[in-house]
Amino acid sequence: MNLVITLLAFVVALGCLIVFHEFGHYLVARLCNVKVLRFSVGFGKPLWRRVAGRDRTEWAVTAFPLGGYVKMADEREGEVPPQDLARAFNRQSVYRRSAIVIAGPAANFLLAIFFYWILFMHGVPGIKPVLGPVTPGTPAASAGFVTGDLIVKIDEEPVATWQDARWLLLQQAVQKARVAVEVRNDKGEIARRKLDLSGVSSNDLDSDFLKALGFAHYRPPLRPVIGGVLSGGAAERAGLKEGDEITAINNEPITNWDEVVRVIRSHPEKTLTFEIRRKGVLLPAIAVTPGSAVENGQTVGKIGAAPSIDRSTMAGLVTEVRYGPLESMIKALQKTWDTSIFTLKMLGKMIVGEVSLKNLSGPITIADYAGQTAQSGWISYLLFLALISISLGVLNLLPIPLLDGGHLMYYMFEILKGSPVSDKAVEIGQHIGIALLFTLMAFALYNDINRLISG
Repeated sequence: MNLVITLLAFVVALGCLIVFHEFGHYLVARLCNVKVLRFSVGFGKPLWRRVAGRDRTEWAVTAFPLGGYVKMADEREGEVPPQDLARAFNRQSVYRRSAIVIAGPAANFLLAIFFYWILFMHGVPGIKPVLGPVTPGTPAASAGFVTGDLIVKIDEEPVATWQDARWLLLQQAVQKARVAVEVRNDKGEIARRKLDLSGVSSNDLDSDFLKALGFAHYRPPLRPVIGGVLSGGAAERAGLKEGDEITAINNEPITNWDEVVRVIRSHPEKTLTFEIRRKGVLLPAIAVTPGSAVENGQTVGKIGAAPSIDRSTMAGLVTEVRYGPLESMIKALQKTWDTSIFTLKMLGKMIVGEVSLKNLSGPITIADYAGQTAQSGWISYLLFLALISISLGVLNLLPIPLLDGGHLMYYMFEILKGSPVSDKAVEIGQHIGIALLFTLMAFALYNDINRLISG
């Protein structure tokens, strides 16, 4: 069932983003009175096609859906009837051609803005940025952070949720900056701390960089009571049920859920003896053998059980970020801009080697995230779609031949020199573009496969 949801979520995400991108090209081409011959979602043999409209445009869905294109009348790509010459793409001014090309990425940015606008008006739930235990000897400990600190501002930017704190700190960590963090303690006192991020390495960015800084969000102590059992997991196979209280593991008394997690994670594939109280009655010892999973290069045990959480306790740690229509639009524009600039910075740092190429993701990872976010709810899924839409827009604006940014680069040279770039230069550029794109795809697929193998 999970595989079906993942595939469906991936197809919907891909279809939505591709159609919107190509519709941007199509719409501006029509506004510029350029004849559109074909609108294709994907490449290869058509699975579905229809011819419609005054120009008899062919609409198609094809066998290989990772992309799409809008084919326009163009003398460089085929014969154009005399009556359509004035509407050929190659006969348009360089400014019209630029507008048509840039419309695709622009559509992706507009789609992301729309998603964020809807989400900010509806309300996005999040965890309050309250600090849990601060790891000794880390930058957070050196800066004076303590358990219970509520992060209020980072570099003068208001912080409402743990997600906000992570995002702002990530932007500063990439720059290896020294950032001012304003916190409020449980007595309501305000303090400012200077957090040095210069020691954050590329390996830290590849994993949980907040953990490397010494941060963890606050979690109230949980009783060792099972609140849910994963179907097919080790807990279910052993006969554990919702409501069971774990009193001891391997004769070691258990008083809270963190102790349960600690013991299980340290015993992958090793049988443990659980002592259980069920509905007030102590049961005979139950043998449980945790499965194994790889996290950050370390093999840990898991049994597929979740703790029972007191809703009243958690209510004080959860918040919802919501704005009015106008403020939501401003926030949506800012979020899209910040994410776009950060994506460009990350790409630049990958090129110079300051950030690992492990951060590149291919279709397998994207499909996995699509499935995870879809199962988490429509809010998570829309946030995922917005992020991928921005990434697609930024990627297409890179000055790489074959991409929209490559065409814009040619048009810029045309404006500067007063005449189109030669066919020979375009041909050389295409070979370079193919090589670069295949290299990027190879790295992305390698990372995908490596993540699958390593868990």
